[in-house]
Amino acid sequence: MGVARRALAGAQTALGLLTVIPVRARAEIDGIGASAAWFPLVGGLVGLAAGGVRLAADHPLGSGVAGILAVITLVALTGALHQDGLADCADALGVRGGRDRRLEVMRDSTVGAYGVLSLILWALLLAAVLAALPRQDAIRTVVVAGALGRWATVLHAAALPPARRDGLGAAFSPAPTAAVIATGLAVATVALAPLPDLTALAVAVTVMAAVSALARRGLGGRTGDTLGATVALTEVAVCLVLLGFAR
Repeated sequence: MGVARRALAGAQTALGLLTVIPVRARAEIDGIGASAAWFPLVGGLVGLAAGGVRLAADHPLGSGVAGILAVITLVALTGALHQDGLADCADALGVRGGRDRRLEVMRDSTVGAYGVLSLILWALLLAAVLAALPRQDAIRTVVVAGALGRWATVLHAAALPPARRDGLGAAFSPAPTAAVIATGLAVATVALAPLPDLTALAVAVTVMAAVSALARRGLGGRTGDTLGATVALTEVAVCLVLLGFAR
């Protein structure tokens, strides 16, 4: 397979993994690892859609409703993939017991009290932040947050071993070249506004490091759910810091 076809296959796989958009994605493990190169780009596109909704709905409906609609757009486009991971991680880290018990809770399809609370707080905070953004900063903020959130999950996967031998956490092992490309795309995303966006870059790394430390200590490594939680938490943290600069 040529370089162009490999790149296209990786982009299709990233789009299929991270969104509900129906594309023919390669499902092989190598394809999943190679697709990491395109994660920031896909995240930026998801952010572009959500930011566009925030901007378009602002005048007719008001910023509060527009912020909520933007969050709904984020969740709908990704099939609640990252929010599911956040809820499962909250339930697992909140349960009493050792590593095996936590991993068992993460595989349970039932959402517990910690999971519900984490989702409510995440949605409320993100909707409030998006509603408070000035109109001229709305799209850029969510694009940067989307790109950095997916980049952070690539770093998370590269930093930790899988907690178990099966599942997305084990299958998603970013190739070194893919991780370098993803980092280049993430840096390119923040090049337009150096001070606030470089601060957001640092925040993304900090959130990733915190989630990685909790995952290593509580689970013994990464899982598909910790990957999703990294995206969700990084997105809201980046939006929060960029709101601070915008105001």
